[in-house]
Amino acid sequence: MDNSKNNPGKVVGNANLPIGGQPNAIQENGAPGWHSRGYLPHFESSEVTQHVTFHLADSLPQTVLLRLEAELKTLPAEKRDVERRKRVDAWIDAGHGSCVLRKPGIADMVQGSLLAFDSERYRLLAWVVMPNHVHVLFQPINGWTVAKIVASWKKFTARKICDDRRDSGEAPCAPVWHREYWDRYIRDQRHLEQAVEYIHLNPVKAGFAATPESWRWSSAYFGNANLPIGGWQNAIQENGAPGRKP
Repeated sequence: MDNSKNNPGKVVGNANLPIGGQPNAIQENGAPGWHSRGYLPHFESSEVTQHVTFHLADSLPQTVLLRLEAELKTLPAEKRDVERRKRVDAWIDAGHGSCVLRKPGIADMVQGSLLAFDSERYRLLAWVVMPNHVHVLFQPINGWTVAKIVASWKKFTARKICDDRRDSGEAPCAPVWHREYWDRYIRDQRHLEQAVEYIHLNPVKAGFAATPESWRWSSAYFGNANLPIGGWQNAIQENGAPGRKP
């Protein structure tokens, strides 16, 4: 998801266009290029950091998406991506849906799943677990793609959430996560800093925390300051890939 909420006048919707000169992209089958499973295009690359957002299925119903797309048709094509992301951001941040991630035990579990394979499947730079969605800033490594990484997070956490619902005597578990996710690759140092700031400020802007450091399920939380991911924060090489500071 982009930083258009922080910079509403900045047009960044062309960052994901499949133009020449972009970092090498890797589809799920290993071939360079872009891929899509229907609603959103996704950019795969082992050379860039990615800002990914995924959300609970009931936080953005299909009826809302259809209405949103109908409204966006009145805008010029080149402005639709930016406006779509802004409106989706606003809708999700409003706290729609079951917001099961607000349960401390569930939020702890989701945060733990993000940390589990850091430095094995990806390099984790920043994250936040919100009541109905998750932001993660990371770089895939060791042949892993964004699609496979996000799928593994969703599969593991969905199973745990369903187990929790069953143990609580709730109704049979419906799909937990929306099938799609939002991704934006990081272009340079400034974009990296903006993404980190956006992620860390999300709980504050949504009214859940007074400061980024007070939100327990975030890389900004003071209790997470000494995690191994700290060496990767705010570090980026000239080619756009994160590099550990000396």
